[in-house]
Amino acid sequence: MAKNIAEIALGPMLIGTLLDILLYGIMIAQVHTYFATFPTDRKWFKCLVLFLLVADTANVVFDVVYVYRSLILHFGDAPYLMKADWVFATDPVMTGIIASSVQFFFAWRIKVITNSTLATIFVVLGAFTGLLASIGTSVAIGIIPDFIDFIKFEVIVIVWLGAAVITDVSIAVALAYYLKSKTGFSSTSNDIVNKIIRLTVQTGAITAIWAAIDLIVYLTDNTGTHLIFNVPLSKLYSNSLMSSLNTRKGWNFGGTEGAISGGLTSGGLTSGGLVSGNGLTRGPSNAANFSSKKRSSKNGRQEAPVPAGCHEMLDIEGLDDKYGSTETIV
Repeated sequence: MAKNIAEIALGPMLIGTLLDILLYGIMIAQVHTYFATFPTDRKWFKCLVLFLLVADTANVVFDVVYVYRSLILHFGDAPYLMKADWVFATDPVMTGIIASSVQFFFAWRIKVITNSTLATIFVVLGAFTGLLASIGTSVAIGIIPDFIDFIKFEVIVIVWLGAAVITDVSIAVALAYYLKSKTGFSSTSNDIVNKIIRLTVQTGAITAIWAAIDLIVYLTDNTGTHLIFNVPLSKLYSNSLMSSLNTRKGWNFGGTEGAISGGLTSGGLTSGGLVSGNGLTRGPSNAANFSSKKRSSKNGRQEAPVPAGCHEMLDIEGLDDKYGSTETIV
């Protein structure tokens, strides 16, 4: 049975929008968890989270408006369904802004952890390239609104999605490499490192794989099926960032309720993610030195120095009590 024009033009967009709404709901829950768990987190962390929430809200509203206008207000209007309007054109640039914001954040994390200017610049350039290409895609849609002619600017779309894939893979690889290359861990600390690496790779891999599928479908199918993956892409990025921030509370090895707040604790973590006074520094080898020096909490108990600047930062208060170890991981 032949597909009708509405199914061809709006079917993938409708499915993508439904997935987008689902991920938006998860994003709202993660934002609530973040502000409830980290009320004293860094101001720029909070500003970034709020910015992503506002951007996600605007993006999902535009998607719903486009689907509503196409399926309800212009029901049966075949010529209208054959063209993209300004609402549809907002999706690429909104996705690019959200994705690049998340990637810039992880570029900062790479700089804090590895002190590698080269890796940081590579990620920043990849994120910036993706942002520019997404803007170019939106502009191209405005200039060439007919869906059948979208093939004329496919190079821009390829650059956009390709840059997203390369940047996400680079983030995961850079952090996994530098975390895995550290030496001198106890078996307990090594287990924690492995957990960090797995979650780090998963965080970057999910968005990378999703963007790669989006790109492959775009190149192999000209019916708009790739919109199923493209429309919710921005929410995957924002959720990956929120997962990274909220996971800092997720691994508590002593049963206590201490938490790391953006790398700032009463133990003297500086705003740049380095420990001041605990002996934990970032050496010239780009790997963190480790201090076996214990610090005392306000109630007099001994605690392990708290790690700072992790891609997935840990809450390890109480590590001494359970494992008798004071090694920490950056």
